[in-house]
Amino acid sequence: MRNIVVEESRFPNVEELEVEIVERKGLGHPDYICDAAAEASSRALSMYYMREFGRILHHNVDKVLLVGGQSSPRFGGGEVLQPIYIIVSGRLTTEVSEGGGVRHVPFGTIIVDAVKKWIKENFRFLDPEAHVIVDYKVGRGSVDLRSIVEAKTDIPLANDTSVGLAFAPLSTLEKLVYEAERSLNSKAFKSKYPMVGEDVKVMGMRRNKKITLTIAAAMISSLLDNAEDYLTAKEIIKEETLKLADKIAPGYDVEVHVNTGDLVEEEKFYLTVTGTSAEHGDDGATGRGNRVHGLITPFRPMSLEATAGKNPVSHVGKVYNVVARDIADRIYKQLSPRGVSTVYVSLLSQIGKPIDKPLVANIKLKMNRGVELTEDIKREAENIANESLEKIVEYTIKIVKGELGLF
Repeated sequence: MRNIVVEESRFPNVEELEVEIVERKGLGHPDYICDAAAEASSRALSMYYMREFGRILHHNVDKVLLVGGQSSPRFGGGEVLQPIYIIVSGRLTTEVSEGGGVRHVPFGTIIVDAVKKWIKENFRFLDPEAHVIVDYKVGRGSVDLRSIVEAKTDIPLANDTSVGLAFAPLSTLEKLVYEAERSLNSKAFKSKYPMVGEDVKVMGMRRNKKITLTIAAAMISSLLDNAEDYLTAKEIIKEETLKLADKIAPGYDVEVHVNTGDLVEEEKFYLTVTGTSAEHGDDGATGRGNRVHGLITPFRPMSLEATAGKNPVSHVGKVYNVVARDIADRIYKQLSPRGVSTVYVSLLSQIGKPIDKPLVANIKLKMNRGVELTEDIKREAENIANESLEKIVEYTIKIVKGELGLF
């Protein structure tokens, strides 16, 4: 039996609040780069372990630091003067006793190659060889944690006591903030407007039915000849985002501000050589960016766990956030026709216990006005949670394959 508690939510619906704030740090933001570097390293290590040893061995590389470089952008050109420095840190299995001998894991090469490969695949102007130094500082995991992760059990044992949190559905503002960044970083947009870099951050504020989006978008200096070109690019970002808002937030009064830190009269603009603020002093760290929904939502319950870089087998700081999101999505999809308006899911683990049996799985259901939370609805929500926990080991492979969004 699983300890699943379904109750009525006493939280107000976020869209009923007078003020709502939502943020997304986009693809080229230094914090996003750190999350991506951590996750690329974890996935590469997981694939190596599975290929060579038949299972994912203990590792957590969820402590990544980015130290910003120095650059000199200018209209029509620019140079990177000092490279960005990325260091991947954590614990992992560095050697395996096998057949009376010891096999060493080429973890350094795996980590460096994985991070450089991700940069190459996601940036157009950031050269992983010329503009970035990728380093690592890792050690072996403690004996007790390794024994827990590698225990011969059908269901992995939690290697931490932690909580995973998720909710469904996204609010209108949450959808708009998420999709605005994704749109500005899409291949279609970049092919049409290549002067917009990958470092795009969107901050959304809603007050009643008025939404204000503040967008910080790094511009590629070599593709802009002068201030007029730059200001035109800003206007393009604004107009394209407003078009998106018409689809996602009809009925809302939406205004968009782009690069509000510019000093136009002094011709001080958000110019970059490579498309990220990391090239010129902006630093980053794993876990300071988006949560499992791809957003920072201070008006919602949130986990402070970094999902990126943790092992996808038994680290509940990763797995439970992903599973909680799936449970919330499924419950909302199936039960919203019966009056469920919002779902919150919290999964709490105990270190050393099977991850499919959390200490508690708490499901909070917000009902539409005038609709009662019946025992039948509670049972259906509990069954959905049971189904997801029953197949919890299947999430591991999906994470390793990159099929599930984490940040």
